[in-house]
Amino acid sequence: MAANFGSVLGADVVKMVRKGVDMHGVRAHARLPFRIVLAGDPAAVSRVRSILLAGNEGERLADAARCLETYSAACAPTRELKAVLYIGGVDQVIDAHLLELRALRAPIFAIAIGATSDSAPERVPAPGQVGNYHLTELREDSLRAHVFPQLVRAAKGVEVALGRRFPVLRDLVATKITQDAAKNAVKIAVASGLVDHVPILGIALGAVASAGDTVAITGLQIALMMQIEAAYGRDPDFKRLWELLPIIGGGLGWRTLARELSGFMPVAGVPIKGAIAYAGTIVVGEGISFLIAHGRPMSKEQASQLYARTKNEALQAGKNLLRRFRPENS
Repeated sequence: MAANFGSVLGADVVKMVRKGVDMHGVRAHARLPFRIVLAGDPAAVSRVRSILLAGNEGERLADAARCLETYSAACAPTRELKAVLYIGGVDQVIDAHLLELRALRAPIFAIAIGATSDSAPERVPAPGQVGNYHLTELREDSLRAHVFPQLVRAAKGVEVALGRRFPVLRDLVATKITQDAAKNAVKIAVASGLVDHVPILGIALGAVASAGDTVAITGLQIALMMQIEAAYGRDPDFKRLWELLPIIGGGLGWRTLARELSGFMPVAGVPIKGAIAYAGTIVVGEGISFLIAHGRPMSKEQASQLYARTKNEALQAGKNLLRRFRPENS
């Protein structure tokens, strides 16, 4: 399969992509240390701990458990501390201990159980600040809907390690790093589009200009697939993932990018290039997640629908952004 890819884009492309993908870095990233402090009602803390650790066994269970720390006076702020989860009844979450927790200088998730309805703040609380989360019951599905997505965002820089240790977060981690990769793909496509018409940018942007958007984005997609595999507890293998890339999403990843990107060279087409790059990368990320979860790739119809919807959404977002910078009378 790698040979087929090389015949389409050239043997040099294969070498450039492989050289640019840091497999050892992905593996190291998956094992980065982090801490989450649990505080509040002991029974609620125990329940959240069991939800986070579920799906692990043996040494993996011990490794994951080391990342969860029950609050005590000995807890200290460190770079590894990503969040504090304070869980208890509605009346308990305003406990004075929250003042002590602020000293840990990490986002504090104050999770109130027994509320009249489920709710969450729009953003992750800032370090040392409290975000109020309300749940009617302490259930896994409620935590996944209202708390865990923001917990993943709070763990910036260790998302893959978070997924590897806590299986319940893996699909949320995959979604987060897929979206991040898609945004980076947009930057590559837009930079490449500008380089085509402003030569001096080619000098400033170096690797992007010389490698070309298809090569750069394909490398990004391979790295994304490795990260998702690592988050799901697997050791990534470049050769196996390279062979999977044309299969993911019915071939709508790099093939679509290679075909469509080449058709939008004018500067006016830069937003379209960005939308194409974004959608193609989303298909690859969600495609590998689907493959891991279901043991089979997405059908071509599923991938086509995902690609078309995501591309249109990204294009509309780009148009909305452009309108903000246009004079009202234009």
